[in-house]
Amino acid sequence: MDTVYIGSNLKMYKTVSQTQQFLARLFELTADIDRKKVKIFIVPSYTALDRAKQTVSSDQIMIGAQNMHPEEEGQFTGEISPVMLKEIGVDIIEIGHSERRHVMGETDEEERPKVLSALKHGFIALLCVGETGEQKALNLSDEVLATQLKIGLADVEPSMLSRLWVAYEPVWAIGVNGVPATAAYADEKHAVIKKVLHELFGGDSLKIPVLYGGSVNVENCGELSECTHIDGLFVGRSAWDAENFNKLIRKAIVAHKKGKL
Repeated sequence: MDTVYIGSNLKMYKTVSQTQQFLARLFELTADIDRKKVKIFIVPSYTALDRAKQTVSSDQIMIGAQNMHPEEEGQFTGEISPVMLKEIGVDIIEIGHSERRHVMGETDEEERPKVLSALKHGFIALLCVGETGEQKALNLSDEVLATQLKIGLADVEPSMLSRLWVAYEPVWAIGVNGVPATAAYADEKHAVIKKVLHELFGGDSLKIPVLYGGSVNVENCGELSECTHIDGLFVGRSAWDAENFNKLIRKAIVAHKKGKL
């Protein structure tokens, strides 16, 4: 893909005002970058979504929600519906993040209706997949990824694929104590993901960008972005300072172009 996709999930960090300041500064720093070359997105907390959409436009920085209930309404205390998020103008719905799966206990079967609902309501659905350290040690990574994709994307129609993104986030590489995957390992698993996507959707699977997330930083973003099968980066704490994220974005764009020559 000619376009590189780069974004960050702010998790339960940054207040509403901090998110606004961060986005305003990031917009200022990246305003000169051709958006045909890069799609930048930020996924803040629910409370900051409305202010975030008022701060930046989607053609400059897309805004995502960290989770979504698949139903439009109902007796689901504490949940947020697609109708509510659509009213705010959210662009992306992040689904199946490692913490949702392994801390909140969500299953592949629970992710599937979220994916379908997000796509049917016109959002970009960003499905996160990844193996645990134990699964990796048992050489089960490929099977785990295939299972997560086949269950999570069941019943997705070809007409929806232009709004489907996938993020590969190995569980063992995420967080403060995460160990970044080597570029070679990440590229290998992206190839596995793209093979499964091709099995599911044929040639239409080429529309689906696959991003790498897991302890991405300014030092390793270039090597990762040069990889053949990596279409973008889903960055953690290295993106939470606008100046640092700007440097990372620019380095990744150059490397992505170099790797795709």
